[in-house]
Amino acid sequence: MKRYINMTLLYAILAMSGGVFYREFTKFNDFTAQTTLKAVHPHYFLLGMVFFLLLLLLEKNFSFTSKKTQRVLVAYHIGLNLTAVMFVVRGVPQVMKTTLSAGINAAISGVAGIGHIVLGVSLVLLLIQIKHSVLAMKV
Repeated sequence: MKRYINMTLLYAILAMSGGVFYREFTKFNDFTAQTTLKAVHPHYFLLGMVFFLLLLLLEKNFSFTSKKTQRVLVAYHIGLNLTAVMFVVRGVPQVMKTTLSAGINAAISGVAGIGHIVLGVSLVLLLIQIKHSVLAMKV
């Protein structure tokens, strides 16, 4: 459970940092249009902080964590952080009004897509593990 509360705190800090970076970086560059930097804060806040806070409560009640859970959570961390990093990689050139080549643009989209896929698959796998633990307790 200590690991879950530590992850909750870490992602809360990352969420706040992402929000401050978005606000200050766009303000410093006089940028008022839409940018993907805006997505870093809510992704880290909900999929990071809130998610691990909920896992903490579920672990306290159902003790679902196993070695398999830890492997799935590693994938979850990779997917979430890869997604957030790619938001920044896409957003900084948007704010700086930098034109990206078609290849770089496609690469950023591809890596962001991979991050979302890893995040989604690991989320489903984790929910399945929680479901099995909850159903096993009713027996």
